[in-house]
Amino acid sequence: MRIGVPRETKDQEYRVALTPAGARELVSHGHEVLVERGAGEGSSLHDDDYRAVGARLVGTADEVWGAAELVCKVKEPVGAELDRLRPDLVLFTYLHLAAARPLTEAILAQRTTAIAYETVELADGSLPLLAPMSEVAGRMAPMVGAQHLMRPGGGPGVLLSGVTGVRPARVVVLGAGVAGRAAAAIAVGMHADVEVLDRDLERLRHLSHAAAGRLRTLAANEHAVEEACRAADLVIGAVLVHGARAPRLVSDRLVAEMRPGSVLVDLAIDQGGCFASSRPTTHAQPTFPVGRSLFYCVANMPGAVPHTSTHALANATLPYLVELADRGWRAALKADPALRAGLNAAAGTLASVPVAEAHGMASVDVEALLA
Repeated sequence: MRIGVPRETKDQEYRVALTPAGARELVSHGHEVLVERGAGEGSSLHDDDYRAVGARLVGTADEVWGAAELVCKVKEPVGAELDRLRPDLVLFTYLHLAAARPLTEAILAQRTTAIAYETVELADGSLPLLAPMSEVAGRMAPMVGAQHLMRPGGGPGVLLSGVTGVRPARVVVLGAGVAGRAAAAIAVGMHADVEVLDRDLERLRHLSHAAAGRLRTLAANEHAVEEACRAADLVIGAVLVHGARAPRLVSDRLVAEMRPGSVLVDLAIDQGGCFASSRPTTHAQPTFPVGRSLFYCVANMPGAVPHTSTHALANATLPYLVELADRGWRAALKADPALRAGLNAAAGTLASVPVAEAHGMASVDVEALLA
């Protein structure tokens, strides 16, 4: 199979979908790997590294997309990439279609087979290809929150850790999944006053035990969320509904009642955001004011640490990429229920119920598409 790895085009996105080690694995399985020149430079992975393991370097994105049977990316297609979609192409990347109707419509119109990293799901309900980037974003959240609590970052001049005789910042984490747990761990390590809310009491129990009393846990409900947010200096939204649009947990009314200068970091922005006024931002312009608070809604947070993120993501995606290349997408999905859950669209129809519900569209059963 010919596998294409284009340079990412999303604003300030420095990751790449495949490392030289991954390219070597695919080449050893008899596949042809086409890498756009410079695709790995942002992650400190050089063209010579890919060439040395047998990948073929090509000059333009058009060449990669045009020749590849399977395109492997990090982020969803944007801009000119939408015009490169076609019926005989398999696209394997983060898609987040529930929050992206134009992209959904483009994929359906071009009848592209689209397999989303974020909906590949194991039997225990875990999301193995979303988890690495959720962990990265979670670990980054207290750091960027701390930066924007400082006066040069637009905040009130609060030191997250506090200092002798002065209280630390109060950090509220909404959600105790992979991202929420990672955020809580880093916030605790930075000596903040940390509170985590989730509806799943078992998750909270495990988190509380692991933290050994260094944070508080609360069962999430509307009242608890409002009380926690009103007293917070930093709120980290880390909620997820598999494949669907994120629930809106923090209203503008609630934001208006929060501490002046408070910072809200929305890790759910790829899925539409969990704060009412959330909208995607970039690393170049990461924040915007809402009332007296500051929102940070960068849609590709892990792109700021591409060397770490690229290796973490590629480690997780490579086994599935090898399956797709070795078997072809239909046989690979039939053989692997986890990968089958990743199918979002094929032959002009949606295979994801949450995506279909988000856009008021029809969906078909995955088994019918594979038959």
